[in-house]
Amino acid sequence: MNGTHIWVPFFCNFEIKIMNFLPEEIDDYVVNHSQSEPTLLKELNRETWQKILNPRMLSGNFQGRILSMISKLISPKNILEIGTYTGYSALCLAEGMQKKGKLITIDKNEELESFAKKYFNKSEYKNNITQFIGNAIDIIPTLNEKFDLVFIDADKSNYINYFNLIIEKMNSGGVILSDNVLWSGKVVEEIKDKDIDTKVLVAYNKLLNTDSRVETVLLPIRDGLTITRVK
Repeated sequence: MNGTHIWVPFFCNFEIKIMNFLPEEIDDYVVNHSQSEPTLLKELNRETWQKILNPRMLSGNFQGRILSMISKLISPKNILEIGTYTGYSALCLAEGMQKKGKLITIDKNEELESFAKKYFNKSEYKNNITQFIGNAIDIIPTLNEKFDLVFIDADKSNYINYFNLIIEKMNSGGVILSDNVLWSGKVVEEIKDKDIDTKVLVAYNKLLNTDSRVETVLLPIRDGLTITRVK
């Protein structure tokens, strides 16, 4: 670590891509006519872009407001996030959490733990957020909570594994949000033999659409956001 940047291995090495599925002027109009970013999140957003490698991994203002809105509509007691990064999405999800609720967020990258915690401690949710550092596949089975809302935004090659681990920990009517499910459009292109992430995402999207325990809608928001409701 130096004074300017932090190297971010995250869960695995994968290429960061951004694709706009809407014309730029329409995308700008959508953003400009959606709720603005809270002050604390503006600060977090700015510092992430100043100091952290691959800042495009940040959920960002528009998607963050979507996460906040969904959480407020659900009013969850217990939230699980797989993939903390710098803490932006966790704070968005916490906005809809019940007053005595709990948000558990997991990330493998210990180098970003203090960065996220700094912003958690600045927020009104500092006593409601619990950070875990380590492999989510190992940590999730140790959790005793039943969840009303789960956000998956980590290594794509493990999305199916995460789903299988959390589905039995969901309350009926609970919602699973899955990010990057369009993967810059690669899910509809010819898949290269070594492209494990895209292969898993294609299988994951099919799973969510066919598993009888859930009902799913895939939204073409940013890089694709799936809303899955547990029956």
